[in-house]
Amino acid sequence: MASKFSDLISYFENLATLHKSIAHTPQEKHFFRMELDEVLAGINRSDVNYPMLILEGYSFQFIDLRSDNLLKKRSGAFILLDHISDISDMDSIHAKWDQLEEIGTQIIIKINADKRSREIPVVRHMDFSETEGTLIRNSIGNDVGIRVTYSITSPTPAILTKSNWLQS
Repeated sequence: MASKFSDLISYFENLATLHKSIAHTPQEKHFFRMELDEVLAGINRSDVNYPMLILEGYSFQFIDLRSDNLLKKRSGAFILLDHISDISDMDSIHAKWDQLEEIGTQIIIKINADKRSREIPVVRHMDFSETEGTLIRNSIGNDVGIRVTYSITSPTPAILTKSNWLQS
């Protein structure tokens, strides 16, 4: 069965739930689906808790290894975001960036471990060399964070579903 975007959302929400520093729950929300422009415009919600794990959308491409095993490579990003009281306090900002970088590194390592376990269908391949982090600072909401881009690959059945097509 092919992995869908909803599978990736569930996977990242589970990461946010399991990581002790994020500790997402349905009652205390730390996981959200947003795009970068929404984050940079300032988080204007009352139901957020920090630190936040924000999953962005992704682009994808198909990979054909010429063996009828079609793969879907998804390139996307997630943001780890935290709040500081004084956006001009560079020492506080640097300390937050250090904390968020460590959490981001742990998440990437967990994704890689899940890839190796082969138990998570949405993650069948991940290349560390295609993973990059960028520091972000948003003075609108006094938020600082790290945006991590990644590429993960999962199998996609290359089987024609005849019921999806009108017969001619």
